[in-house]
Amino acid sequence: MRTTWNVMGAVTTLALLTATAPAAPAPAETPRGQALALNRITGDDAVLGRIFELIEDARHTKPLLEEAAKMAKEKDQPFNINATWILARTAQLLKQTDAGVAFYKLFLDQAAQLRSPEKISEGYAGLIETLYSGGKYEESEKACTEFLDLKGDAALQLRKPAVLRQMVLVLAKEGKTDKASDLIDKIVKAQPDNPLNQIAKGVFLREIDKPAEAVKAYETAIDLFKKDEDLTKEQRDEFIDGIRYTLSGLHIDLNDVDKAAADLKALLEKDPDNPGYNNDLGYIWADHDMNLPESEKLIRKAIEEEKKQRLKANPELKADDAKDNASYLDSLGWVLFKEKKYKEALGPLEEAVKDPDAQSIEIYDHLAEVQMATGDKSAAVATWKKGLELPADTKREKQKKVEVEKKLKANE
Repeated sequence: MRTTWNVMGAVTTLALLTATAPAAPAPAETPRGQALALNRITGDDAVLGRIFELIEDARHTKPLLEEAAKMAKEKDQPFNINATWILARTAQLLKQTDAGVAFYKLFLDQAAQLRSPEKISEGYAGLIETLYSGGKYEESEKACTEFLDLKGDAALQLRKPAVLRQMVLVLAKEGKTDKASDLIDKIVKAQPDNPLNQIAKGVFLREIDKPAEAVKAYETAIDLFKKDEDLTKEQRDEFIDGIRYTLSGLHIDLNDVDKAAADLKALLEKDPDNPGYNNDLGYIWADHDMNLPESEKLIRKAIEEEKKQRLKANPELKADDAKDNASYLDSLGWVLFKEKKYKEALGPLEEAVKDPDAQSIEIYDHLAEVQMATGDKSAAVATWKKGLELPADTKREKQKKVEVEKKLKANE
């Protein structure tokens, strides 16, 4: 990819870009055929619908992405810009970082050829986030800098504040705390009434392990949203509810279970069927040996409601194919363990660790605890060892890793 972009400097015509290169016929059921079929999808709703379908069928989508990544390197580019966007977004959401980066870079080339500042802006947003989520922080910082150096169209300028906020988080992940702190201070000073800046400050402060200060930043954001007359009541409530959900996690960081539970109970009063709220409240209580029967009910409801929502959103998805959310299964296994229903707890946890997108040392630790409780010490030791092989990036994961290492030493 170019190190800088000249938005209006491309000379390739629209016809050359959007035309699909000749290719040998490919059966529609093969990964290549499915990838080529993406060229025929037009319209925002159809594009979003196809992305959703691909994500839901991750087992078959990953081979498609692998094949598409090879195809994208062919001399005659086989994908138009819509197909590339679908591939990029799908790879990003399925955490296929390398493929996502490759498709976003291709999308940016195509967007530049189209002379589309809007698409360039969208492409950079996706590339920056994919690199960030994939732990490629140095590359993410570079992409932020490239975008911030772009000149010209208003669509690019409008996104720059968001990219600056993202850059704060990238710098924090790189350990450049002072630089990140200076940048967020400048951002807030330039727009003190912008609640999004306070949210970015809260995320940054949480990242550098200052949860109490992060709470203050989020509470400031709530106050600013309440005063924002440009938003409808529904929009204000949506933003504020999102912040309160984040605050529930921060209160747990501060070991204030009662405040965390109060946040979630308030959210459940407004949205009683929300799977995330039900699961989180149930898990928080279970993890602190509180209200265990009620916790189990909440977690089971979360599993049920999450499945209902996915089936409703995708009518073609069969109930048997809508696998349960691995995080919620972990919660269920943990509350059953706390209730001393050890044999019953094994099933959900064994299912949870099978999910390749939900690999967590915490889930493996929960499974090992249940295996120990059922008398299978050798299985527990093996499970703890598998958990320790996983990366530990967050503070919570690092703390859990230390705990697991102590348990392993005591039981080997």
